[in-house]
Amino acid sequence: MKEDPGKSGSGGGGAEGIINLKPNSSMPISYHPSFGPHEDLLLLEVDEKLLPHILHQRVTVRGECDEEAVLCASSTTYAIKFVGNSNSIFLIPPSENSEFADENWKKGDSCKAAQVLKLASGNMELVEIAPKLGKLKSLLMENPYRSEEDSTDPMEEEEYLETGKMGLYRWEDLVAKVQASDEELRAELKALSAVEINGYWRIVDDKYIDVVLSMLLHNSVLFGWNLTSLNEDEILSVLESDGFSRRISLHILEVYGNKLDTDMEGKCVWRLDEKRVCVHFAKGVLKEGKMKMDRFMEEWVQKIPARMCADFEMLEGEVLVEKLGVETWVRAFSVSSLPLTPADRFAALYREKQKWEMKDLHPYIRDLRVPGVSAEGLLLKYTRRTQPTPGAELIFSAR
Repeated sequence: MKEDPGKSGSGGGGAEGIINLKPNSSMPISYHPSFGPHEDLLLLEVDEKLLPHILHQRVTVRGECDEEAVLCASSTTYAIKFVGNSNSIFLIPPSENSEFADENWKKGDSCKAAQVLKLASGNMELVEIAPKLGKLKSLLMENPYRSEEDSTDPMEEEEYLETGKMGLYRWEDLVAKVQASDEELRAELKALSAVEINGYWRIVDDKYIDVVLSMLLHNSVLFGWNLTSLNEDEILSVLESDGFSRRISLHILEVYGNKLDTDMEGKCVWRLDEKRVCVHFAKGVLKEGKMKMDRFMEEWVQKIPARMCADFEMLEGEVLVEKLGVETWVRAFSVSSLPLTPADRFAALYREKQKWEMKDLHPYIRDLRVPGVSAEGLLLKYTRRTQPTPGAELIFSAR
């Protein structure tokens, strides 16, 4: 006699029957013939936002052998945590069309019981975290792009790459080594001013960048170029005649300029960004070390293009100012050189200075992103604040 669906409310056996079980209804359960530990089967709890990515196989698990694995969707990264459960969780497979389906199901046995394949002691839980990007810069700095590579004969380029590609990484290599989603990884490559050359992602050597940018600015004077309206083809052609590859020249435009709409003739036009250019030359001046403010400003103004205006506010997050008696000194201290994780970032800041005013501290922490934690939350966790006198600036020190 067939089971009365009205009594059981199951609408069938197996996992489907349990899912469709109505209130005050019951269903018999039994051990599956293949019951066992099945350590290759794990339960994963996901929220509605991530579920479509899981179902459509748009996620990957990333991490090297000595790292805790993370799960990455297209734009987010998740830590994978195991959460134990004091209750027993029965894992019941589908009743039909499953590799675990019992023969009785396949033959249409009328007495359908839910068969337990495994008892699970817990499940995997996903917690959104900041991407682990700290390794990326060190990888790219293993073999920065230098001037001698631009002078390599194109006929010898393939041979050069074969002999010199130690420390070079393609996109798939970075994906395998860096625990971040594709979108987060690309954003950090852009932040590091990395460029893809012959299939490898590279950081261009600072000295070489200075040479190419200086030559571009020299040519702008020589040929009367307008720095707010640079013709891409003309720039690349002239720099190529000076011995610089078109890819590196275009990279300089990408780093220090903004691409405008094409002109009437359909040619690409760029505008140099005044702040980025001025900051570049300020960093060059401060490579000499700590300087008096007056001397620094004098040398900085001499370095920048005549048609640009240096404003000290441009250097927020790039330099520190110190008062020593009646004199003001300035030294390089760039946010780009600091660790990406909050704990390491604050530790590095307090090694540099024991006490910070908020106006000085903010440029060095505003780029920190921790899912579920606000900037105020980070300050509460990693700093101790004092106010020497009412109305005075808040002072932040290590907690």
